[in-house]
This record gives sequence, C-alpha cells and structure tokens, in this order.
Amino acid sequence: MEQEMENIQEIDYPKSAAIFHNSNRPVTLKFENVFYQIKLVKEGCFKNSPKSDEEKIILKGVSGIVSPGEMLAILGPSGSGKTTLLTGLGGRLVNGHLDGVITFNNKPFSNAMKRTTGFVTQDDVLYPHLTVFETLVFTALLRLPKTFTVEEKTAHAEAIITQLGLTKCKNSIVGGPLLRGISGGERKRVSIGQEMLVNPSLLFLDEPTSGLDSTTALRIVSTLTDLTKGGRTAVMTIHQPSSRLFYMFDKVLLLCEGNPLYFGRGEDALRYFSGIGFSPLVAMNPSDFLLDLSNGILSDDPRILTDDPGKDQASIKLTLVTAFQTNLADNLKQQLRESDIHQVAEKLDEKKFNQWTNTWWQQFSVLFRRGMKERKHQSFSGLKVGQVLAVSILSGLLWWKSNNIQDQIGLLFFYCNFWEFYPMFQAIFTFPQERMMLEKERSSGMYRLSAYFMARTVGDLPMELVLPTIFTIITYWMAGLKPSVGAFFSTLFSLLCNVLVSQGLGLALGAMVMDQKSATVLGSVIMLSFTLAGGYFVQHVPRFIAWIKYVSISQYAYKLLLGSQYSPGDTYSCAINATCLVEDFPSIKPVGLGGKGISVFALFIMLLGYRFLAYVALMRIGVTKK
Repeated sequence: MEQEMENIQEIDYPKSAAIFHNSNRPVTLKFENVFYQIKLVKEGCFKNSPKSDEEKIILKGVSGIVSPGEMLAILGPSGSGKTTLLTGLGGRLVNGHLDGVITFNNKPFSNAMKRTTGFVTQDDVLYPHLTVFETLVFTALLRLPKTFTVEEKTAHAEAIITQLGLTKCKNSIVGGPLLRGISGGERKRVSIGQEMLVNPSLLFLDEPTSGLDSTTALRIVSTLTDLTKGGRTAVMTIHQPSSRLFYMFDKVLLLCEGNPLYFGRGEDALRYFSGIGFSPLVAMNPSDFLLDLSNGILSDDPRILTDDPGKDQASIKLTLVTAFQTNLADNLKQQLRESDIHQVAEKLDEKKFNQWTNTWWQQFSVLFRRGMKERKHQSFSGLKVGQVLAVSILSGLLWWKSNNIQDQIGLLFFYCNFWEFYPMFQAIFTFPQERMMLEKERSSGMYRLSAYFMARTVGDLPMELVLPTIFTIITYWMAGLKPSVGAFFSTLFSLLCNVLVSQGLGLALGAMVMDQKSATVLGSVIMLSFTLAGGYFVQHVPRFIAWIKYVSISQYAYKLLLGSQYSPGDTYSCAINATCLVEDFPSIKPVGLGGKGISVFALFIMLLGYRFLAYVALMRIGVTKK
C-alpha cells in the first residue's frame, strides 16, 4: 500500500494539466455557531405541505476550523446531523434555515468558491453505460476552462485515472444496480476523480467508505490523505471507521443529535473523554467508543467504566454536551479568533468566476454526445422497435385495404391516440430518472440549464421521429389510405406534430411532479380527457365542459389527420346508388375539415408551451441557497 501511494506521488502530469493542477490556492474553512432548522412536512397525499409552524433543529451551534493539508472527519450516529453539516458547509442546502458564520479564507461562500470546491456525494451518481474513461473525459470537457483544448482536457482525465489507480478498469463500464460494472471502491474513486479534475482547494466527501470492505476503505482514505498533503483541505462524514482509518484523520468532530461533543485531534479524543470520566475498560476501536458515547450507551456495555453507571442515555448525552461547552468551546473560539487575526481575507475575481467555463455551444455539444452514448442502449432497444413494429403490422392487418369511411376514420383516430400516449409516457420518465445527476452537476456549476435541456430533448428526437415514421409507412399503405404522396406526407406531418406535442406534455409533467408514479397517473387522466374531448367518441360535448376540446391535443391532431385524407366536396357511398358529402359524415361533421392553419398554430403553441413549462420546472433543481 505504501509503495502504491509513493507511486501516485511520482506521476508526471501533462504540461497543460500540471499548470491547472497548481492553479488553486489553499483554503482554510471555518464555521462558527452553525444552526440549522427545517419545517416538518405532513405525510400522505399532501406530503409537501408544511405541518403548521412546527420546526426541527438539526444542528445546534457547531463550530470548527480546518486548515490546508488537514482532513476533518465528522463522526456520529445516524441522524446526528453529519450530512446536513457537510451539505451546509458545501453551500448545497436547499430547504430549511441555516444560521451561523461559514467562511473560506475569511470570505463567505460564493460562485468563486463553488468552482474550486469538490463535493462527493454518498451515493455514486454516475451514468452506468459509460466507461470510466468516458465518464472522466466528459466531465473534464465540461468542467475545465475553455482555454484548454480537447486534447489537453483528455490528457488531464488520463492523469487523474492514473493518479487514482483506475488504469486497469479504464475501459470498463461503470455499471449500476442492474448492470454489472466496476467494483464499489472503483466507482467511489471515479466519483472522487470527477471532483479532482478541477483541482479543488477544498474537498467535501459524504460517507466515502460506505458499503466498502476495510481494505478498499483504507485505500480510499489513503488516497485522500495523499491529496491533502498537496495543500488541499478535506472534510468528510464517516459512520464507523476502523481504527486504522481513525488515526489517519487530522481532526475529528463528534456530533450527537446536532450537538458537538468533541472537536480536536483524533489521537487526543480518548484522552479527553477519559479526563471527563468516560474511559473504555479494554482496548477497542476509538470510533466504536465515540459512537457508543454519542448514543448515550454506557451501562449496557460492560466494556465501559463511568463514574455513575446508572445514568440513562439522555443524561449521559447532556453531560457530554455540557462538558464540551465547559472544556473545549472556549478554546475553539480562541482558535477561530487567532485565525482571523493571522489570516487576511483573500479577494477572488468574482467577475471571472461568474462566467461559465465553456461556451453554451461547447456545453450543448458535450452533453449531446454524452447523452447519445449513455442512452443509445435504451433509445434504440429492440424492445421499443419490436413493440412499434408489432402494433403497426397488427394495425395494418386489421385495417387491410379498408374502403369503409368509418373504419378509415377509426384508424386515423387510433393514429392520434396511440401516438399521444406512447411518447408522453416515454417522456414522463426523462427528468425524474436524471434528477440526481442534474442536482449533482448543477450544484457544481458545470453547465447552463438551457444547454442541458436542449441537449436532452434534441437527443431524444431521433427515436421520437423515426418510430412514428416507420409506423406510418407500414400502416398507411397496408390500410389503403389515400394513395397520393401529398396525402401521405400530410398525414406523417400531422402525426409527428402530435408526437412532439405529446412528448412536451410528458416532459412538463415529469419535471413538475418529479415522481414517476404520480406523473404517470396525472398524465393518464389528462390524456384521457383530451382523447374523450377529441371529437371522435363524443360529438356533442356539453357547453360547461366543452372548453377541454380547445386545449386538447387530440382535437387538433385529429382535425389535421382528417384534413390529410379528405377535402370539402369529397363524397362517399352512403346508400345504394347514392353518395353523400364527406363533411356531413357523423364522425367528421362536429370536427370539420377546415381550420388546418389554426390547428397547426395551436399545436405549435402547445409544443413551445409544454417545453417552456418543463424548463421552468427544472430551474428549481440543483439550485442552492448561499
């Protein structure tokens, strides 16, 4: 292990990468008297509504300081506020109210600080179908400044792969819960590598060893220790580290229900608690001992001696909190004041950091290529193609060379109906499935939301347009619809308009609700309402509910499809030796054959409107409070 870490130190960065590698300055993180409270929410159908004015205090006056070259470990049982504190320090808290003073080199959190800060979440949010190399290269293309060429950014990603020991799995896919890929430890190092690409002065990590075996966890923390030796500042949460890991931390912060119980050097922790009357009876893992204390467990554990074994958990916690205020709080305040005196607030060029690292077009092109690589397995899956081919062939056989006007009108409405539900349900899952990735990357200031939105929607267009085109080609000629090129392309145009508008509705519902089940139910109700008011099932809609047809996608798409096959003055055989006007047919008369321009305009407005709603709904994702 030691030899391997020495090899990491000897890596030769490419010239461009080396310049960037040394570009950021050391950061001293200070936080003083940090409080955080959040309003409780109701459970059930209206779970997002606040429960009166009841609030819960998560953090209760937490303070600390971490200097360059140091690693701070935040310990505590589940629910103690570890992740909340880490998220607050990283400027990523969205809800609730955060009080206290948090400074970076005596400056508050800013866009400049965001661009030089790395944040590794507990869950490895990665695209499963991309390889390790592709994952890091795409991240480098998005996060490194536009002053670097593509070759230089790729070289920097290669250097990170070597530095983190990922060379052997470089060309392996990342994988996920249902897709075999690299190991958990390698996946965690890829997540760290994504943040290391920008050479962060300050690195936050939420449970970086969660779910890993002790050897892999040691490798991860050893890598982080090596990174801090270069002058970086690291802060991590960790649940229950081994004794080997514990002694690698420069500083330890122990939390209990949001209260600090200890802050200081890890090697001094046992000595401090022994001094206030809490000592382990036998040699044991220090982190186990600290977690027992933070849970208020003494009398139930025969390994631990205390002055009063009969204390209950609540009183033990209160004793520890009081001891911290008496013995450590004043000394910590003194450290913070001394740091303020000796450290001059560093002025960073906010104007520079308020600018994006890459142009809009660069972001769009990278996101588009990344999306196509990741989703090609899903978009061009045999299941989707087979489904559309099966339905199109079945429809062609059912309406084979049909000359009956009622049957033809039924086919046109089936066109309309099927190609509303299918693209809508496909689109509903788009943004809920990518929410975690969007939150992660937007919080890092990686790209503009507009670039992501356009890349995501444009990337889905090929299959959204190819499949209905194939469907139309097969069914149109099998069913014997109007045999002219103009009528065919008019039908195809109407169908594609219907598809794009329905897809926009699905995107909007998914972005607004962000819950797949709820969005699916809501989408079903809305689309069924549009279908019923579309003019085929009900010709005489009561006035008090007739407004639905004016916002119905089905109404306008159905009108266009009818207009592509029939024209005013066309006739059909309505009796023996008798003909009737097509516009008087019962299923056509309520809808009419005119007003094509209005229908196209209405669908165009819906096309823009639904996508605008989706974009606005996405604006709340990944936005953090400073």
